[in-house]
Amino acid sequence: MSEPVRWGILGAANFARRHMAPAIHAAEGAEFTALATGSPEKAAYFQSFAPGLKVHGTYDALLADPSVEAVYIPLPNHLHVEWAKKALQAGKHVLCEKPMAMKAEEFDDLIALRDETGLLAAEAYMIVHHPQWQRARELVQGGAIGKLIHVEGVFTYNNAEDKANIRNDPAKGGGGIPDIGVYTYGATRFVTGQEPQEITHADITWDNGVDVIARVSARFSSFSAHWLNSMRMHPIQDMTFHGDTGLLRLTAPFNPQVFGEARIELMSDGKSVVERFPAANHYKLQVEAFGRSVRGGAPYPCPLEFSRGTQAMIDMVFEAAG
Repeated sequence: MSEPVRWGILGAANFARRHMAPAIHAAEGAEFTALATGSPEKAAYFQSFAPGLKVHGTYDALLADPSVEAVYIPLPNHLHVEWAKKALQAGKHVLCEKPMAMKAEEFDDLIALRDETGLLAAEAYMIVHHPQWQRARELVQGGAIGKLIHVEGVFTYNNAEDKANIRNDPAKGGGGIPDIGVYTYGATRFVTGQEPQEITHADITWDNGVDVIARVSARFSSFSAHWLNSMRMHPIQDMTFHGDTGLLRLTAPFNPQVFGEARIELMSDGKSVVERFPAANHYKLQVEAFGRSVRGGAPYPCPLEFSRGTQAMIDMVFEAAG
């Protein structure tokens, strides 16, 4: 068995604390070895489940640690490209939270640096590692709902009272579309394998310089789509793929085990078939897939080129909205 990939995390972000650090710690083929934070109080929680954890006072110190092979970056959005580049230049593999960049063209330097160094660099787009999404793609592309006619996607929550949240800060790359539009748009691309030809409607509500409600429609080569994303509405998430002979629905598509059970409902020929995925942890599966790519050269399910495509679509939406 190959040696586990030794991971370091840049910053003690709440998301890293709640999801990714435990996932790295639990994943096969991974070892959580280092954390960069200037806060002993924040570090203490991570050390509670990883007692041998090395704590560095700065991000640069962690990148200089020769024992760290891969770096997870959960920093505010506007810092992602800068620190992903620094990590690659320091010889580390990189898994960076989404959105990895704020414009599609910002991926180009990252792709070039990935190719130059021979290291793995990827956006932490965890849903493609979940078996419900892999199954959804198999069913839709395999003709289980006939010809795909239309896609509907909804992902909303309400953080209006959380003024300090970085998602409400335009200077830090905030906004609903960068945060959750990336899921509804990217999931559509992942399942269908198609790219949008045109954004036909983009109605965006702004608050303090960030998008808080986005009603967006698009035309793909063989189907239409509509998505609703909001940071000012009651929480809901749902994705539906509607064909001429059937319909496929995912009822907890983006936060399974938190929002609800991961479940696919396939309606066709007057019958309804439900497939459940109660135990899958897409964060852990993401880390394990990353490790297989690093150690064994397995193709990574979400390369930078895919993430660039989703960001290009986001750019199209903002351009269409004016």
